Amino acid sequence: MSTVFVVGSLNIDQNIRVRSLPRAGETVPGSDATFSPGGKGGNQGVAAARAGASVKFTGAVGDDAHGRRILEVLSGAHIDAGHVRVVAGAATGTAVIAVDDQGENQIIVSPGANAGLTAGDVEAGLAAMRAGDVLVLQLEIPTALVRQAARTAKSRGAFVILNAAPAPRRIDGLLDDVDLLVVNEQEIQVLAGHAGIRGSHRDLVQTLPPVLGPAIVCTAGAEGSHTVLDGNLVHVPATKVTATDTTGAGDTFVGYLAASLAGGPRRLPAALIQASRASALAVTRSGAMESIPWRHEIPASEPSPATTNPAIPYQGVS
Repeated sequence: MSTVFVVGSLNIDQNIRVRSLPRAGETVPGSDATFSPGGKGGNQGVAAARAGASVKFTGAVGDDAHGRRILEVLSGAHIDAGHVRVVAGAATGTAVIAVDDQGENQIIVSPGANAGLTAGDVEAGLAAMRAGDVLVLQLEIPTALVRQAARTAKSRGAFVILNAAPAPRRIDGLLDDVDLLVVNEQEIQVLAGHAGIRGSHRDLVQTLPPVLGPAIVCTAGAEGSHTVLDGNLVHVPATKVTATDTTGAGDTFVGYLAASLAGGPRRLPAALIQASRASALAVTRSGAMESIPWRHEIPASEPSPATTNPAIPYQGVS
C-alpha cells in the first residue's frame, strides 16, 4: 500500500451551538463553548488514517495545551507526526465554529502556529515520499508552501490531491502540479470565476478541467458528488442521513478518498462511494476530528454511481 502524506493545518476548534446562524450585525445566544482538535489538514489526515491508510503528517502547532492535545489525537489515529513542529511563542491555530439546529455552520479561522510552517519543514516532511504515494493538500497554510509541496511530490512520482478550501483568491501556479482537485459547490464557483467561466457545479465539473488542468471532484452535500471519467459525468448519490453537524464532513470525504486511492489500483467511483458513506456518518455526530468514523464503522450498503460507463478504471494511482 502507498503512503498518504498530508501537509496542512492543525487547529483547535472552538464550537458553539446556536438556534440559527447570525446575520450581519446580529448577535445570537449560543451554548457554552467546547474545544476539540481540528484543522482541515488534521481532519483529512485523521480520516485517511481511520480509513486504513499509512499517514505521515507535516504541520505546526503552538507550544500550548491545545497543541499537545492535537498531537495526542494524531498519535491515537496512528499517524506519523514526526514532522509536526511545535512553534515556540506561537498559539495553536484556532477555528471558531457556530453550528445551527440544522447542522449548518459558519467558521472563522485564525492561523496561529500554522503561519510558522516553513519550506524546510515541507521538504523534510516529504523526504520519504516515493512514486505511487499520495499527497493531500488544503489552503489553510501559505499557498507558497502548497505549491512547493505539490511540485516536490510530482517530481517524485506521487499523486497530488488539492482540496481548494478555503477558496483561493488567486490561482497563479497553484494547480500546476495537482492531479485531482476536490471542491464543494461554492469553491468550484470561485475557481470558475477565476477562469471566466459560468455554469452549474455539474456543468463546471466537465468544463473546468480542460482549462485549469486537474481532474475535479465536486461535493454537493445532500446531492452527492460529481466527477468526469473519459468524458462521462459520474454522479455518486449521497447517503441519506439526518445531519447533526456538517463540520468536517468535506474533510472526511477527502481523507477517505485519498486512502482509497492509496490502497492500490482502484476505480474512482468506488473510492467516491466509500468517501461519501464516511462523510454521511460523520455529519450524524458533533465536532470535526472526533466525528470522523473508523473504517469498520462504515455501513456495508452503498449507492451505485450513475454514469454512462461505470467500468472506466481510474489510472491516477498505482
